[in-house]
Amino acid sequence: MTSTADHHTDLRAQLDTLTTEAFRPDLADIDRRPTLDIARTMNDEDATVPAAVAARLPEIAAAIDATAARMARGGRLIYAGAGTAGRLGVLDASECPPTFNTDPSEVLGLIAGGPSALLTAVEGAEDSEKLAVEDLTETGLTELDTVVGISASGRTPYAIGAVEHARALGALTIGLSCNAGSALAAAAEHGIEIVVGPELLTGSTRLKAGTAQKLVLNMLSTITMIRLGKTYGNLMVDVRASNDKLRARSRRIVALATGATDPEIETALGSTGGEVKNAVLTLLGDVDGPTAARLLDASDGHLRAALEAARKH
Repeated sequence: MTSTADHHTDLRAQLDTLTTEAFRPDLADIDRRPTLDIARTMNDEDATVPAAVAARLPEIAAAIDATAARMARGGRLIYAGAGTAGRLGVLDASECPPTFNTDPSEVLGLIAGGPSALLTAVEGAEDSEKLAVEDLTETGLTELDTVVGISASGRTPYAIGAVEHARALGALTIGLSCNAGSALAAAAEHGIEIVVGPELLTGSTRLKAGTAQKLVLNMLSTITMIRLGKTYGNLMVDVRASNDKLRARSRRIVALATGATDPEIETALGSTGGEVKNAVLTLLGDVDGPTAARLLDASDGHLRAALEAARKH
């Protein structure tokens, strides 16, 4: 049986091999530098992240296309991670309902330790593959779903456990990490490794690694939703108007898409229950609210296809 000391020795040896954990001797005196100098150094480090993402765009695009295909058949997008990685997944998932009018059950964020881990660290949660299996089982995971394991190190048991369990059930799996040759990427059908190098503060992967993960998650959810017809051009026609700002944005989107006058926009939104996409279709397709709803339903929510059908109507 492995002792605690032996386990820690093995883990330390693992960390020694990770670029995200590497020590930067050139920054050993950073605490003695002027604040502006530190800020410039940090900004210079951050500026390298987009290039690291750019190097993996083919892998990212392939994962997005596979995700969109599953979601078009009724699947869900599920993020799973611990610590910063888990929080980023929860953040991305929480932004989908207001931005794309998705049901809260369509894009989910699972974090090791549950919701309380969003605010405080939950001891040992990231080390449990079993916990990941339990969390995924609770979602009613199916082969139509996509599970994205997120881990800067690429060795977090919770993320790896989530991906391995999902893949065994036939779900699509994506492993997002920031180290080359990671166990997480190897476990997933689509491995995405954004190698950002050592952090400004040794091992603080909420920095460059966190930024890289956020950029990739932005792409994954946004482009998937574009592929699913949640936008019209670069307009968020599926936005959910849940507050005054979003209600104002809804009217602006309708105006940009149609060139209609304010009274026309109010009439269109009134006839469609405030649904922006439907309102745009009534104006551009010259149909009433119920017809717009029917055409959009027949086109799986794709406004361009519904508009083409309306013009033939």
